[in-house]
Amino acid sequence: MASTSPLEILVRGPEDFSLWTGPPFANAQPSVKLEKVSCASAKFSDDGSKLMVTKSNSIVALYDCSTAKEIRSFQVPNLLATALSPRGTYLQTFQKPSAPQDKNVTLWKIDTADPVYQHSQKNITKSNWPAIQFSSDEATACRLATNEVQFFDAGDFSKGVTCRLRVPGVSAAELSSSPGSHVAAFVPESKGVPASVQIFACGNASQSQPIARRSFFRCSTTQLKWNRGSTGLLVVVQSDVDKTNQSYYGESKLCYLTTDGMHEGLVPLRKDGPIHDAQWSHSGLEFAVVYGFMPAKATLFDKKCNPLLELGTGPYNTIRWNPKGKFLCLAGFGNLPGDMVFWDYIDKKQLGTTKAEWSVTSEWSPDGCYFMTATTAPRLQVDNGIKIFVYNGSLYFKKMFDKLYQADWKPESPDKFGDIAELIKSLNLVQLEDKKPPGQGPKSTQTSTKVSSANPPTQKPAAYRPPHAKNAASIQAELFGETPTESMSKNALRNKKKREKQKEKKAASDASSS
Repeated sequence: MASTSPLEILVRGPEDFSLWTGPPFANAQPSVKLEKVSCASAKFSDDGSKLMVTKSNSIVALYDCSTAKEIRSFQVPNLLATALSPRGTYLQTFQKPSAPQDKNVTLWKIDTADPVYQHSQKNITKSNWPAIQFSSDEATACRLATNEVQFFDAGDFSKGVTCRLRVPGVSAAELSSSPGSHVAAFVPESKGVPASVQIFACGNASQSQPIARRSFFRCSTTQLKWNRGSTGLLVVVQSDVDKTNQSYYGESKLCYLTTDGMHEGLVPLRKDGPIHDAQWSHSGLEFAVVYGFMPAKATLFDKKCNPLLELGTGPYNTIRWNPKGKFLCLAGFGNLPGDMVFWDYIDKKQLGTTKAEWSVTSEWSPDGCYFMTATTAPRLQVDNGIKIFVYNGSLYFKKMFDKLYQADWKPESPDKFGDIAELIKSLNLVQLEDKKPPGQGPKSTQTSTKVSSANPPTQKPAAYRPPHAKNAASIQAELFGETPTESMSKNALRNKKKREKQKEKKAASDASSS
């Protein structure tokens, strides 16, 4: 399959990571680009140019992904967290503070290994890490502070804070990514005043006037999801308590705000229940929502919040858009059985169904042809492994591990790959060639699809039955006067005959007395 950038997969175990090339795989097995490097964690930059590797001795190493060579290392004592900027220009580190005013968050310029900015931060939460947020082109940078959002000159951090956006009570902020033109701020409920999400224009941040706003009662936390193009914001609102007592996990709803002020309200969902997942397409023109009490419902909407396509109902809580915009996968992971449905969004048809039980992570490849699921520790300590499916749900590759902690595609821009139709055509040709039995000509094409997979599914072990329950079916059948479905033991047969004789004697005595 021709593409300017071959696919790569990062695979991390308990003590080290490796880099695989492909798929497609030669001889049905991946080739190794970088063999087992010791580490405690590893993560790509958003553009796939750099790989950040945290080692056990407080050393952070940076790799150039094109050559798989280490280009820089930083030694940071008491290291607790790290983050890369989208283009791999900056490294952020969080150290355990030794004093209240200790400047324990540092922004490093990777090319020069110099610290360009520092500030103090007490702890790490999902809402305040990474401490400094960047737009995808790194042209805009900001951080959340007490009652305000602070902006920097992303090209020269020595200038410090260049602009302050005053938002009293703000507890979370999300910068739009591409472009970094807007920022969304969440203010939680306080003293009877409802919680709110407000959108501000970054270029006019000093005026502190929101261009869009939505208030919520019964709101504990929010998830803020910007689309590509920075024109729309999805807000998943979560409350800890469901006043209707229908859900143990609280109550959730989905709101949609636009930067042009055309829409500020709830998404019109057609079923009551929680919001399981909400994701934008890569183009930013559509979004998909999985919602409602089980069996959940899945619906696709356009950027004006109009329903486009119903994907049906089932045991689902996850949706993943293909980066090329043609396919999507609807699945049920976590505590659900792992059902997966693959759809062609352009042709509005279902392509296939399969299962990937116990999956923890799942994502499409950057070229849009493959879908990878992984069962990882510490979420699950057994049955760790990787499964790769092609776009229609057919299993392409499977590998099990004693312990697997991470399996990620190396990020690439989908524009680096060809047209999805040409990619699929070449992928189908490769699969047919792989399946042809050796020594046969073109006539074997029809039978080649019947060849069994190199990784046949393993048979599930029978469920454990305690010793006292092994004859439960036969005992229950006896109690209800039915024929047991399982063969009875000798003792059970003997007892049955005794009971029958006793019944006969009792019937005879009753007849004589009457």
